[in-house]
Amino acid sequence: MTADGDMAGFVPQKEIVYNGLLPYSDRLDREATELLAEIKANLSRAVLLRELWPGVAFWCKKLFSFLKLYGRRFSKEDHILFIKLLYELVTLPDLEPHMMQSYARLLIQLLKKKELLSRDDLQLPWRPLYDLYERVVYSKTEHLGLIWFPKYFPASSTKEMLDEWRPLLCVFDVVMQKAISNMELFLPTIMPPEEHSQAFQLWFDELMSLWTSVQNQPSWEGHLVNLFARLANDNIGYVDWTPYIPTIFTRILRSLNLPVGVSQMVAPRYLTNSYDIGHLVLWITALLGGPGNPAQKELTCLFNSIASFYHPSNHGRWQSRLMRLLQRLPASVVRRVHRERHAAPSWIMLVPECQRLTDTDLQEFTRSLIGAALLAMFSKTGSTDAAYALQNLALLTPELAIPPVLEKTYAAMETLTEPHTLTATLSCMIGMARSLVSPNNHYPEGRAHVLPLLMGSLPGVDPNDFSKCMITFQFIATFTTLVPLVDCSSAPSRHSDLTEVQTVCLLYVCVCLCSCRCFALIDSSTLEQTRDEMETDTQTHLESLVELGLSSTVNTILTQCSTEIYKVMALQKVYNFATSNIFETCVSGRMVADMCRAAAKVCMCLYQILIHDTTLSYEELPGEDELDKELLWNLQLLSEVTRVDGEQLLKYQGDLERILCVCVRLRCKRAYTLACNLLEHTLRSLSLIYPTEYRSTSGGFDTDLPIRDWGRAGDVAALGMCWHVPSQEEENFVFQLLSRLLHPELQRIKGHVSGDQPMSRCELLQSLAIVQHCLLGAGSMLPPLDGPHAAHPAFCVHTGRLCVSSPPDDSRENYRESICQTMRLLLHHILEHSEDDTKSLFVIIKIISDLMFFRGTHKKEFDSRWKSFTLVKKSMENRLHGKKQHIRALLIDRVLLQHEMRKLVVDGSEYKVVHQELLCNLLLLSTSTYSQVRSRAQNVLTAALGTYSFSYRDLIPRILQLLSPQHNGTQQQFKGALYCLLALHGGISLPSARDWDCVGEVWLALVRCGLLPTMTLEEASIGRLLDDITDRIHRQHDTIGIYFTVSSVFIANLIAHSENPTPCLEPPSVEELKEGLQRQRIKNVVAARKYEKLVNDLLDCLEDRDLPWKFEHMATDLLSLQLRDDHPLPPDAVLFFTQGLIHDSISIRKVAISAMAGVLKQLKRPRKKVAVKPSDIKDLEGVCGDREGNRWLQYDSNNLPLSEEQWDTQLYVEKTHWGYYTWPREMMIHAASEKPKDDLTYEEMSEGEKIIFEYFSDPEFIDQLIGFLSLEDRKGKDSFNPRRFCLFKGLFCNYGDVFLPLLWPHLEQLASDPHESSQRCVCEITAGLIRGSKLWSFSKVDRLWKLLCPLIRTALTNITVETYTDWGTCIATACEGRDPRKLHWLFELLMESPLSGEGGSFRDASLLYVLQGGLAQQQWRVSELLHRLLAYLEPKLTHVYKNVRERIGSVLTYIFMIDVALPNTRPTSSPHVAEFVPRVLERLKPLTSEPEIHNHVHEENTQETDERTQAVKLLKTVLKWLMASAGRTFTTPVQQQLQLLPLLFKIAPVEIDESYDEMKQDARTCLSLMSQGLLYPEHIPLVLAALEEMASSRSWHARFSVLTYLQIMVFYNLFTLLSVPAEVFRIRKLVMQLLLDEQLEVRDMAGTTLSGLLQCQFFPLDSSLQTQLQTLSQTLLPKARGELASTDLVRRHAGVLGLSACILSSPYDVQDWMPQILMDLSDHLNDPQPIEMTVKKTLSEFRRTHHDNWQEHRQCFTDDQLLVLTDLLVSPCYYA
Repeated sequence: MTADGDMAGFVPQKEIVYNGLLPYSDRLDREATELLAEIKANLSRAVLLRELWPGVAFWCKKLFSFLKLYGRRFSKEDHILFIKLLYELVTLPDLEPHMMQSYARLLIQLLKKKELLSRDDLQLPWRPLYDLYERVVYSKTEHLGLIWFPKYFPASSTKEMLDEWRPLLCVFDVVMQKAISNMELFLPTIMPPEEHSQAFQLWFDELMSLWTSVQNQPSWEGHLVNLFARLANDNIGYVDWTPYIPTIFTRILRSLNLPVGVSQMVAPRYLTNSYDIGHLVLWITALLGGPGNPAQKELTCLFNSIASFYHPSNHGRWQSRLMRLLQRLPASVVRRVHRERHAAPSWIMLVPECQRLTDTDLQEFTRSLIGAALLAMFSKTGSTDAAYALQNLALLTPELAIPPVLEKTYAAMETLTEPHTLTATLSCMIGMARSLVSPNNHYPEGRAHVLPLLMGSLPGVDPNDFSKCMITFQFIATFTTLVPLVDCSSAPSRHSDLTEVQTVCLLYVCVCLCSCRCFALIDSSTLEQTRDEMETDTQTHLESLVELGLSSTVNTILTQCSTEIYKVMALQKVYNFATSNIFETCVSGRMVADMCRAAAKVCMCLYQILIHDTTLSYEELPGEDELDKELLWNLQLLSEVTRVDGEQLLKYQGDLERILCVCVRLRCKRAYTLACNLLEHTLRSLSLIYPTEYRSTSGGFDTDLPIRDWGRAGDVAALGMCWHVPSQEEENFVFQLLSRLLHPELQRIKGHVSGDQPMSRCELLQSLAIVQHCLLGAGSMLPPLDGPHAAHPAFCVHTGRLCVSSPPDDSRENYRESICQTMRLLLHHILEHSEDDTKSLFVIIKIISDLMFFRGTHKKEFDSRWKSFTLVKKSMENRLHGKKQHIRALLIDRVLLQHEMRKLVVDGSEYKVVHQELLCNLLLLSTSTYSQVRSRAQNVLTAALGTYSFSYRDLIPRILQLLSPQHNGTQQQFKGALYCLLALHGGISLPSARDWDCVGEVWLALVRCGLLPTMTLEEASIGRLLDDITDRIHRQHDTIGIYFTVSSVFIANLIAHSENPTPCLEPPSVEELKEGLQRQRIKNVVAARKYEKLVNDLLDCLEDRDLPWKFEHMATDLLSLQLRDDHPLPPDAVLFFTQGLIHDSISIRKVAISAMAGVLKQLKRPRKKVAVKPSDIKDLEGVCGDREGNRWLQYDSNNLPLSEEQWDTQLYVEKTHWGYYTWPREMMIHAASEKPKDDLTYEEMSEGEKIIFEYFSDPEFIDQLIGFLSLEDRKGKDSFNPRRFCLFKGLFCNYGDVFLPLLWPHLEQLASDPHESSQRCVCEITAGLIRGSKLWSFSKVDRLWKLLCPLIRTALTNITVETYTDWGTCIATACEGRDPRKLHWLFELLMESPLSGEGGSFRDASLLYVLQGGLAQQQWRVSELLHRLLAYLEPKLTHVYKNVRERIGSVLTYIFMIDVALPNTRPTSSPHVAEFVPRVLERLKPLTSEPEIHNHVHEENTQETDERTQAVKLLKTVLKWLMASAGRTFTTPVQQQLQLLPLLFKIAPVEIDESYDEMKQDARTCLSLMSQGLLYPEHIPLVLAALEEMASSRSWHARFSVLTYLQIMVFYNLFTLLSVPAEVFRIRKLVMQLLLDEQLEVRDMAGTTLSGLLQCQFFPLDSSLQTQLQTLSQTLLPKARGELASTDLVRRHAGVLGLSACILSSPYDVQDWMPQILMDLSDHLNDPQPIEMTVKKTLSEFRRTHHDNWQEHRQCFTDDQLLVLTDLLVSPCYYA
C-alpha cells in the first residue's frame, strides 16, 4: 500500500465533518485513502477489462458506500473523472435497465453538491443523455433523475436543443407535450451573465408569448411553468419579469381551482392540469424584491383574496394545494435569503445587490402571510403545515411572527374546553422555540416568555388526554434542550449589568412541579387501574408512546440541570418516589425505571441501595415459579439503571456478578427475563462506544451566566465530546461475565443434544435466552465469523471488504464461533426429535441472524433513529444561517449515528464457508413444518442473500431440488421452497434474476414442478403462490442483456494512472486488455446460446401432455417475456405462438396475439428513407402555422393521387406535426421513387416468416381464428383491442395483400352481422388493413379501397349503441400519423352526407362521431374538408334531436380548434369563428328583441318552421358548442362570445326550477364556464361594456345574472383587472348601480358581490365609499305609514346592504372601522322590512364568524359599544 507521504498536496472536495469527532478518527484518514486507492484501481480495471458484471457493478456499489462513510473525500480531479466515467456508463447503448439505474443513482449522488464543481471544471455533452431519455421514457420505463445535469451542458447546447425541438411545437399534437417536457428537463439555466445571449435569451420571449396566448391550461402548460420557475430561480435579477407579473399571479390564482359564487362548474381540464406547487413557490420567491418590489403587492393581494379559504370551517378538495403553498413559500424565501446573505461563495453567480431582499421586504412578506398562517393553525388537516410555515417566518422576522402565536398560546392554555387549540398552538411554538430564545437582536423580549410558557404547559401532562400529553412532553423537552436549567437568582449580586429578565428563580419551582405532574401520571397508569389483571401483561401501544415521551422528557430535563437543582429535584424526589412505592413491572414500573435511569446517568448513589435491596431479597428464595413483587421491582429498576457509563459499573463489579449469577437461573420467567435484560444492559454499557453527555453547552453549567447560552448552536469544530471507549478493565469484566454465564450455558446445551443431561423445554428456552442476551450485549466485542472462503466463480476483479472494527484479540475464546457451532447442533437435534418446539426455534433463528449481522446495532433500530433525528433536526434547525448550526445535543447524536452507520456498512461482505452452512440451516428451517417458523427463517434468509454477494449461486440449486419431480418431499417443503423463490424475486437488488444460468434453472423448475406426483391445485394457497411468483417475475423482469459493449476506456485509463492516492494495482497490460475484449465477445455468444436454450427448454415443457393447465399458462407467459429487440425469436417459438392463436384456452390466445404482434414487428423488413432539407421545400418565411410553404402538405381534392404516376411522384409526410411550426434540419421520409418490391417469394423468407405464411394461407386456420376473434369476452366490457389491431397491421405490412382473398369472405359476413363482437372484429381488422397498407403500391391500394368502401358502408348501416365507439376508434386509429392524401378514399366516403336522417337520429350522431374521429387525427392538414363539413352542417344546426345537437356541438369544437391566436402565426386557412358567429346571430335575430327567452317548444318532434322556434333550436345547438369548446380549445374567442352573451343572460333563470329544462341548465353552465375564462387587458373594456348594457336590461333575471358573472370573472382575473385602474372604477360603479336596483333579489346579490370584492381588496374600503353608503342608509322615510315612497326605501335599503357588505367582508377579524359601522347598523333594527331582515341577518352572521376569537375581538370595542352589541346579539325576551 502507498504510505501517507504521497498524499501531501491532497485537498478533499468535501469531507463528512462528523468523522473527525469519532474517538478513533486518527485511523480514518489512512483507512479512507486505502479504500479509495482500491476503488480507483479496481473500478478502472473492471472497465478496461470490459467486465460490467460483477466487476463494475460491485465497485460502483463500493464507491457509493465510500460516499456514505467519508463524503466526497477525493480530489477535484478524481471527482471529475468519476462523474465522466459514470456518465459514459449510464449512456452505454445496450445497458440493462437495472444497471442503468444503479449507475444513475451513483451519478446523481456525485453531482449533488453543485458548488463543488463549476462549469469550467466539468462539461458534459447533452446528446447521449437525451438519446438515453428518448429510449427509456418513450419506451415507457421509469423516470430517472435528470435534473442535476443541465448546469453542466456546454454553452452552445441551447441552440442545438431548440433546433431539435422547435419543429415539434404543434399545439394540436400530443408531441407538444414531449417537446415542452424535454425543454423543461434539458434547457440549461445556470450560466454566467456573459453567456445569457446563448442561453435563455434565445427562447425566453418565444415561449413566454406562447404561454400567455394559450388560455385553457393544456396538459403541457405545467411543464412550461416549471421551466420558467427554474429560470427565475437560477437567474434572479437577470430576467425582467415586471411586465408579466399580473399575468403570472392571475394564472397562479386560477390554478388553485378555488370555488367562487354559488353554482359554479369547473372544466375538468383545470383540475387535472393544475401547476405544481413546488415550482410555483420557487417562481414567486424569485419574483420578490427589487426596486419597488412589485411582486410583493400582488402576493399580499393573492393571500388576502384566499385567506378566508384557510379558515378551519372551510374545507374542500382545494385545501391540500393551499396548505402546500403556505407551507413551502416561507421555506423557499428562507432558502433565498440564505443564498443572498449567508451562503459560502462559489462559482454560481450571486444575486445583484439591487435585487436582494431587504429587511423591509421580509417584513412585508411576513405580513402578507401571517394572517393565513394563523388561520391554518387550527385546520382540520392538522397544524403541521402551518407550524412549518410559522417556524420559517419566525426565522425571517421573529418580531412579527412570534407575538401573535404567543397570544394564541396563552389564550389556549387558559381555556379548558378546547384541547385541540392547545395542541395546535403548542406544536407551532415548538417550531418557533429556537427563534424565541436565541439571542438575536430583533426580538429581545422573547426570553421572558420561556418560564410562563413552561409553567403554563404543565397542566397538559394529563393522563386522560393522550395527544395533549404527548405534545406537552415534546414542548417541555424542546425548551429544556434549548435552555440550561440553572438557578441564576444569585447572578445580579455579581453582575450589575443584568436586566431583570435574566434572573430566573422560578426554574427551580418549575422543575419540581414538572416532576410532581409526572409522578401523578405514573400513578394513574398502573396496570391495575388501566385494565383488569386477567388481560394481557404487555403494554398497549399508547402506553408505550407515553412511556417514551416521559422518559425522553425527564432525561432531557435532568441532563440540562445544574448540579444544585439536580440534587434537590432528581435525587430526592425520584429516589423517594422509587423506593417508597412498589409498582407492577409492566406499565408504570417501566416508566419509573426509565426515570431512575435518567437520574442515574448523572449520579450513582441510587445504586448502592438498589444492589443492597436486591441481594437481601433473593437470599431467601427457593425456586418458586411466581416471585414477590418487591424483588421483581428491584430487578427492573436495576436493569434500567445499568444503562449508564460503563466505568461507573466497575465499582460494583462483584455485586453485579453475584446478582447475575443467581437471578439468571431463577425459575420464574419474569424474573429471569428481567435478569437477562440486566445482563444485556450491563454488557452493552461496558462494551460499546458512545458519547457520555448531551448538554446544550460543553463543559457543564458552572460558568457565571448560563442565560447567555440560551438556544446557542453547537460548534462542530469545538464540540468537546466525551466518549466512552471500553478500557482494558471493562473488556476483562465483559469476558469474565461471559465465561461465568455464557460458557456453562453452551455446555448445558451440548449436554442436552448428546443426551447426557436432557432439559425440559422451559429450561432450554431459559438457556437460549441467556445465550441470546449475551450475544446482544457483547456483540460489538466478538469478532465476526471467519474461515475459508466459499468457492464462487472467478472474476478478474477481486471483491474485497470494508474493514471497520479494530482487530480482535486472539487470546480470548471466540464466543461467536462457539455459539455458532452449538446452535447448529441444537437445531438439527430439535428438527429431528421435537419439531413442534417452535418457541426454541424462534430464538434460534434470531440468534443465527445476530451471529451473521449483529455488530452492536440493528439496521431497523438505526433506521428509526435516523428518522427521528431528521424530524427533530427539522423542527429545530436554522435554515437561514445554514452551516450546520444545530444544537449541540443534536450534533452529538449525529456523530453517534455516523459511528453506528460505519458498523452497519458491511455490504458485499465476504462469503465464507461458515455463512454457507448457516444459510443451508436457514433453508432447512424455511422448508420445515410450521408456517411461522418458515416465515421467520425466510425473512432472515432473504436478508442474508442481499448481504453476501453470490450466495444465491449455492442456494438456488438446493431450493430447486425441492421442487424437482424426482424429489418426493412434503407439501410444506414444497410451499417453503416456493416462498423462498418469491422472496428471491422481491429482493432489493436482485442479481439472481439477471443471471442467465439462474433464470434458466428457476423458470424451468417452476414449470416442471407441475409434473410432481403430489401436485394438486386443490389447495388455494399454492395456486395463489404460483400466481404471485409469475406476477413478481413479470414485474421484476427487465430484459436481460445479451450483447454488451464498453466504450469508456479512455477515462478509465486516466483513473488508473491518476495520483492522490495512487491506485493500489498496476494498470492492466496490453495482453490483459486483449483478453478482456476476447472474453467480452465470448460472453456475448454464450449469452445468446443460453437465451435460445431457455426458449427451447420452455417449449419442451409445453409439449409434455401431462402438464396441468395452470403450468401451461405459466410457461406461455414466461415464454412471451422472451421477445427481444436484439435477437430474433427461435422459429420453434414462432410456431408455438402461431398455433397458440387458435388454442382452446382464452388466456393462451391472448398471450399469443400479443406475442405474434411482437414477432411480426421483429420480422419487419427495413425500408429505404430519404432526407428532405428545408431548402428543398423552398419555405423560407419566418412564420408558423398555415402558410404557402406547407400548403403542399394539405389535403386538396383537386390534386389527389388518383393514378399510379401521381401516387409515385408526390412526397408524403406521415407525421402531423412536421412543418407546422418550423421545418427540422432534415426530415426522413419514405422514398417514393423506390418501387416497393411486391411480395416476397417463398424462397426468400426466413424460417419464422415461412411458418406464419403457411398457417395464414390455410383456410381452416383462418376459419378458426376469425371464429375465436369474433367471440365476446366479457359482455358489455369489451372495446376495440389495440393488440389485435397490431397483429393484423403487422401481417399486412410484412406480407402485402397475400392473405386478403382468404379473409375477405369472412369480413363481408361479419360486417353484415350487427352483433357487437362481430362488428368489433371487423373494426380491428379494417384498422389493421388501412394502417398496414401504408407502403403498398398504387395498384394494390386501389384494389383494396374498391373492396373496402362498400364494406365500411355496410358496417356503418349496422352501427349500434355498443359499437359506435369502436368504429370511432377504428377510423381514428387508421388515420393516426398518416398523410391524408393517401387516405382520400376514406375521407370522401365519410363525408358523403353523414346526416342523411336514414336510420334515425342515433345513426346520424354515430356517423358524425366516426367522421370526427378521423378528422381530429389530421388536425390542421384537412382545412378543405373542415370547410366542406361546416358548410354542410350550418343549415342543419337547428336539428330536432338532442343527441344529434350535442354531437354537432362537439364537431364544431373540432372544426374551430385550429383557429388559434398564437404568437407569430398566420391566420389559419381552416374555418374561423369570427366569420361563423355573425351568420349565427343573423338567424337568432327573432330572439334578440325579447326580454326573456323561454323554451315554448315542448313537443320536440313537430316540424314547425316559424322563425322563433327555429331560432330556439339553433340557440340550443350553439349552447352545446360553447359548452364543448370551453374545456377543449386552446384560446377563447372572447369577442365572438361577447356577442352571444346577451342571449345567454336572457335565458338563464335565477332560481333553479324543479322542472328540468335543458336550455336553462345549459345556459347556466355556459355562463359559469365563460365567466372563468382568462381575459387579456384589451378584452376587459368589451366585457364590461356588455355587462353594463345587460345591467340596464328590462328583465331582472338578466340583471341578477350579471352579478354572478361578475363575481367569478373578477376572482379568476384578479391581477389582470387590478393592473387597469380605470376598469376597476367601472366595476365599482356597476355594482353600486345594481345596489340601487328596484328588485329586492338583485339588491341582495349586489350586496353579496360588494362584500366579496372588498374581501379580495379589489377596491379599498376608503372613507368616500363609507360616506356614500352612510348617506344612503340615512335616507329619510316619509312619516305616513300608508304609502311608503318606494324609491326612498330602496335607497335606504341599499345603504344598509352596503354597510352589511363592509362588515361581512372581513369575516374573521375586526378592522378599526368596524365598531362604528355596527353601531350605525343597529339603528336600523326597527326599520320596515326588508331592512330589518337584512340587519338581523348581518348581526347573526357577525356573531357566528367572530365567536371563536371573541376574547381578542372584544378589545376593539369601547365599553358602551359592547353594551349595545350584547343587547343586539342576545335574543330579546318574548314578554318585553
